Formats: sequence, C-alpha cells, structure tokens
Amino acid sequence: MQVSAAYVGVILIWSTTPLAIKWSGEGTGFLFGVSARMTLSLALCLALMVLLRRQLPWHRDALMTYGASTLGIFGAMLTVYWGAQYIPSGLVSVLFGLSPLLVSVLGAWWLDERNLTTLKVGGILFGIAGLAVVFESELRLGENGWKGVLGVIASVMLYSLSMVLVKRIDARLPALTSTTGGLLFSFPLFAATFWLTGESVPVSVPMRTGLSITYLAVFGSVLGFILFYYILVRLSSTSVALITLLTPVLAVLLGAALNGEHLQSGVMAGCAMILSGLFLHLWGDSHIALSRLRLPGRGTGDAPEP
Repeated sequence: MQVSAAYVGVILIWSTTPLAIKWSGEGTGFLFGVSARMTLSLALCLALMVLLRRQLPWHRDALMTYGASTLGIFGAMLTVYWGAQYIPSGLVSVLFGLSPLLVSVLGAWWLDERNLTTLKVGGILFGIAGLAVVFESELRLGENGWKGVLGVIASVMLYSLSMVLVKRIDARLPALTSTTGGLLFSFPLFAATFWLTGESVPVSVPMRTGLSITYLAVFGSVLGFILFYYILVRLSSTSVALITLLTPVLAVLLGAALNGEHLQSGVMAGCAMILSGLFLHLWGDSHIALSRLRLPGRGTGDAPEP
C-alpha cells in the first residue's frame, strides 16, 4: 500500500464521517443509526479476528483497555450522534479539532507528560475562546444549536479521556484487538439504551440512511482505523497532525455542497479561532525554533558576529 494513498484515504474518510453521521439518522433516528453502525462494525471486526486467527485476550490489562475503549465507542459515539442532529456536519468536525488540545491537558495531568509549553497553553486557551464564540453564536440564534455544541463537546471529552486511559493502561494490544474488545463491551450498552428508550427497529430504512450506516461501519470504523495506524507508524507526527486541520475545512465544504449547510458568521469566526488555536498548539514551538535557526549566524555553520 502506498503511504500517500493511505494518507489521502484517512483525510477523505474523516472529512465525510460527520456528514454520514447526519445522514445515518434520517428517517430512523440517531440511536438506530449509531447502534446499527456499531453492530455491523463489531461483526466485521470479529470476522477479521477469525480470518487473521487472532485470539481476544482476557487478562486484567486487556479488560481495562476494553473498558477504557468503551468510553470512546459507546460514550463518545452516542453523544456525537445526538449532537449532530442540531448542528451542521462541518461544525461537528471543527469541534472535534479540540480533541488534541484536551488530550494534551489530560496527558500532562495523568501521564506526567511535561510538554505544555507557553505556546501550547496559548493554543489551548485560543481554542477555548473560539469554542465560547461558537457557543454564544448558537445560543443567540435561539434554536437547538447549543444542544448540538454541548453534545459534541461531551463527545470530545469522552473520546479524549478514552485515549488517555488506554495509553495509561499501556496493555500494548494490537489495534484490531483493542477495537474488537471495545466494540464487544459497548454492544450490550447500545442494546440496553435502544431497549430502555423504547426505540424499535424501523420497518424500512431510506436508501441514503442505509448506505451511510454501511459506509460508517466499513470505512469510518474499520478501514479508517486500519489506515490511520498504518500511516501513524510511517509518517512524522507533524504530518499526521496535519489531518486534524485539513478534515474540518473539507467537512465544512462538503456539508455546504452536499447538504446545503450554512454556518453563521459568528460560528465561522469561532471555527477559525479553534483551528488557529490548534495550529498554534501543534506547530507554534517548531515554527519559532525554525525561525531562530534561520537568523543570521544560526544553522549555516557560520560563526555569529561579535
């Protein structure tokens, strides 16, 4: 597999996922959409485990990893599907750009990662300010947009918490194994939620809804995960981090072109602040370091002038 093709594949999958999430609940409700997606994803992962002749470990660290993964699979997916009902798909993608910022904070707290420099903290604060602008704009509109923002932010928090907990446990499980275990633990929770809320399986599913659910299960959950880990071990962290800046922009454009979505000026301003904060957090320090190297007498082998 070409690394460049895998890289483009991840960008395309992550860019189209928010719109597919919105479409997967049309005519059936968001709960059926997310439950059907995760059920199909579990079936695919189990089939891959059998095909690759892999065993699902059940030791203590593995069980803890599956439980931590459940926060991201059940908790984060349920809340983002609920929130996506009320806001444009492009905004969903932009808000998820806050996850690297939150992971950095949680990592410094629980993993003793002492990498929060002044510029990184500034990026986090700028992103939070952008979030406040988005929330205020949605609240001022007097509609249900604020519910969507809160739902997606809850999803970002659960997703980031899940990532940090999995890293803290450090069970060193293969990606497919941890995903399968997390889906296996999440399946009863989705089934119980579906039953407790009184939902029923729809008699008919609109074609676009069914195709979206299938796309999310095959590409969004399984193939996208495999491609992401494929490029993660072959590219620099900077190249991988660039995906978090590219996908929100593409998601906004796709939402406008394919779903007639329009972001208010205040929301757009907040989105720009969030992406700017993310850029500052990811590359602010390296940009300053590179600028210093380019100063006269630095990085060229010449002795500095007296």
